[in-house]
Amino acid sequence: MACRRFVISGRVQGVWFRASTRQQALRLGLDGHAVNLPDGRVEVVACGDPTALDELGRWLWLGPELAVVADVHSEPLADQLIVGFRTG
Repeated sequence: MACRRFVISGRVQGVWFRASTRQQALRLGLDGHAVNLPDGRVEVVACGDPTALDELGRWLWLGPELAVVADVHSEPLADQLIVGFRTG
């Protein structure tokens, strides 16, 4: 199982970004979380199949309809034991 951390900037808060990310992650069989950061960005940590992580990374550049994504920073994380996908 691979894990990645994504930090998404742009108009990504208040546009259903976290909930939509959760839907995508569950569809792809990924575990993790999506949380708002105090500086207006969204952090997504996801673990699962590397191909699914790549697909999630591509989707994060689009986001939900009302989002305007300016950047997606991605970095690998050490494997983590995460069950489910939460937003917070």
